[in-house]
Amino acid sequence: MVDTLAESDQNIDANLATLSKFGRYWLLTVAALDVLLVISSMVALNAALPDIALQTSASQTQLTWIVDGYTVVLACLLLPAGAIGDRYGRRGALLVGLAIFSLASIAPVFLDSPVQIIVARAVAGIGAALIMPATLSVLTTAFPKNERNKAVGIWAGAASSSAIVGFLGTGLLLHFFSWESIFYGFAASGIALFIATCTIRSSRDETATPLDWVGAVLIGAALAVFVFGVVEAPTRGWTHPIVWGCMVAGVVLGAAFAVVQLRRRYPLLDVRLFGRPDFATGAIGITFLFFANFGFFFVAMQYMQLILGYSPLTTSFALIPLAVPIMVLGATMHLYLPKVGLRVAVALGLFLIGAGLFALRFLNAGSDYVDLMWPMLITAVGIGLCVAPTTSAIMNAVPDEKQGVASAVNDATREVGAAVGIAVAGSVLAAQYSRVLAPGLAGFPDQVREAALASLAQALAVAGELGPQGARLADLAESAFIESMDLSLFVLAILLAVAATFVALWAPGRDGQQYRFVQRLTRSRSDDELGGPVADHDDGGVRAPTGNGGKHRAIDHP
Repeated sequence: MVDTLAESDQNIDANLATLSKFGRYWLLTVAALDVLLVISSMVALNAALPDIALQTSASQTQLTWIVDGYTVVLACLLLPAGAIGDRYGRRGALLVGLAIFSLASIAPVFLDSPVQIIVARAVAGIGAALIMPATLSVLTTAFPKNERNKAVGIWAGAASSSAIVGFLGTGLLLHFFSWESIFYGFAASGIALFIATCTIRSSRDETATPLDWVGAVLIGAALAVFVFGVVEAPTRGWTHPIVWGCMVAGVVLGAAFAVVQLRRRYPLLDVRLFGRPDFATGAIGITFLFFANFGFFFVAMQYMQLILGYSPLTTSFALIPLAVPIMVLGATMHLYLPKVGLRVAVALGLFLIGAGLFALRFLNAGSDYVDLMWPMLITAVGIGLCVAPTTSAIMNAVPDEKQGVASAVNDATREVGAAVGIAVAGSVLAAQYSRVLAPGLAGFPDQVREAALASLAQALAVAGELGPQGARLADLAESAFIESMDLSLFVLAILLAVAATFVALWAPGRDGQQYRFVQRLTRSRSDDELGGPVADHDDGGVRAPTGNGGKHRAIDHP
């Protein structure tokens, strides 16, 4: 295997070296807006699903795949798409991706079949896969290493706030227009960003290494099969053969990908990177961050709209304050990360996310906006503390010419974490809701019981038509939902606590080093299994001690 982890002599891509300060920050602006479009479109359709169901007669399964078809295709194509951007040019990947995304986004306006809309969303996912990794890789190759963490922090803040922007945009459009307006918005935004992207410079891997198509097929299949199984879990149950079979198949294909990569001269992804504590901390941190973030949104959106009675637009405005700590902490990451180190930033961030989720368990049907907001702000501070450092850790662990693949790893961990978070939160919520509500429905007709047990939304809809018994049914359903939300958030919080503990023990600290007992446990195994320590290179200060001007000792040889 060619050593893809050797230090790059370039501080900045040659084609971008003459960029002015304004040119670099214009590139940063365009890249941040591009990724904001991709991520916000993942969540924007959720509020429009009832209207889509009425107009297209889509089933619940079809509605699920109108949203998830985009996510699954995006996740499985990220790594090969990132490699294509590295090989043939990152601006070109952005432009092709934006063109595909825009055309696929306008298509549902002219379609009336749920299956056709699902296909159009899947095609949009292809475009998104070309866009997402290129936004970060073109950015990191444009900024000198001493400015890179600041740029990555701003990008990460924008990416993490994208869901809130998506909710807000959808709420505004649905308040004034029909659901088709969302697709008009996607297409118009894509065209505007296509024009803006034409004004930035490109970068690429000048070594022109060949693409590993075998690896691309394996990792694409692994992610697609695994995410499909996870997405189906809330509907079918975790013990269903399709669910666990797909997840096991995804893991097996992922293991096969790792074996193949270790044997390839030019691998798609050098899997030895996961032996680096900074890279592994970044990947694990982002996975659990988005696991909690999307699991929380899945539960909280239902609570705000169905229990508190917020409209989609009111819900969107209620979430806006969460973006403030995320953006501020992302933009100032270059100030606090050298002082506290990767270990403290990520472990504390994950702990605060878990603490915020745990505090949300005490909400009830009579809670007000203040009761809801202060735990969510704790969660937002946690997100802001760890999202930029984890992204920076992944990107700075990889040489400049492989930034597209590194960005794809960053993005793939986000997608997998988000899918698993929604599946876990949704499964726990659905199972507990049915278990708690069922005994109280003994006196209701079978048809009412069946609808009420399906979801809180259906229970409230049926309750509105029952007359005097409707109030009792609504109270039972709301109580069951709040108790189920309590358990779902508790599970998320416990898993975040486990992740925070792992990061606190495993991650490199302020001096750039792991704890000595961890080094002793891992050094001999790493040397034996991977053929020696992973080559080190300038990491932009993610692991560097703060008192030596940004230089650091290699982790493998403290």
